[in-house]
Amino acid sequence: MKIAVYGRITGKSLPPALQGFFDKLEKHGTEILVTEDYLAYLKNQFRIEGKIDIISDYNQVRGNADFLISIGGDGTLLETIAFIRNSGIPVVGINTGRLGFLAGLTVEQAADFVVEHLVARKFSLDKRSLLRIDTISNLFGDLNFAMNEFTVQRKDSSAMMTIHTWIDGKFLNSYWADGLIISTPTGSTAYSLSCGGPLMVPDAKSLVLTPLSPHNLNVRPLIVPEDSEILLKVEGRSPQYLASLDARITTFDEAEELRIRKGDFKISLVRFDNQHFFDVIREKLMWGLDKRN
Repeated sequence: MKIAVYGRITGKSLPPALQGFFDKLEKHGTEILVTEDYLAYLKNQFRIEGKIDIISDYNQVRGNADFLISIGGDGTLLETIAFIRNSGIPVVGINTGRLGFLAGLTVEQAADFVVEHLVARKFSLDKRSLLRIDTISNLFGDLNFAMNEFTVQRKDSSAMMTIHTWIDGKFLNSYWADGLIISTPTGSTAYSLSCGGPLMVPDAKSLVLTPLSPHNLNVRPLIVPEDSEILLKVEGRSPQYLASLDARITTFDEAEELRIRKGDFKISLVRFDNQHFFDVIREKLMWGLDKRN
């Protein structure tokens, strides 16, 4: 079995219990694929032995790994998506960050059963839809997709921006707000949720439009079918605005037209028996902890 390992290099040490995970990889004769700088970062903290192949980019991991292990938080896992792109490699998220909706496995769980379950094929795959953006100036190049959300927001001015919005060619609204989030079901537990957007189960075939601090208080999040094409045009006092696809951020001006639609491929997230979406949101959002329940 070949497993790619991906993570961020930070100034913090990873949990010592992660050594058990690498011991299990060695025990099962697993070949590890990892970038050179991240391998050096790991070897400063853990004993890692066995066969190791150095990779540097998407072209080297595509077709060469059975699984990819993301070590970090949800932000790291989103970076992982940009790394594997449309390769079809299933992703396992080990959470060394904070909340961890996507990277839901603890380090202790990773050391306890993850490798054995992967070897024995005791898991299921969650197919997560993406969204993609097409623009006049090709703002995001070939990384024009996101698993969580696309966001436009003001940049240099305290004044609100106006976001003219069309759905499938039909005018919807001009949002007078600090910005607008267009979220996938996966992203409904992220930025959109913190701005009042609804929770959606991962296999909901929908996108949600969530305004950021809208001036009109009767403007609320809107759910549309996932095969909708959304067109955005912005105007305001600022010469430039911010656009973000998950963790990737760039600037644009009023001449830009932003077209958002369902992505051309899906991402496979590995799910074990104790990782149903309902279990995750109940734990992460602390539902049921009120003693009145």
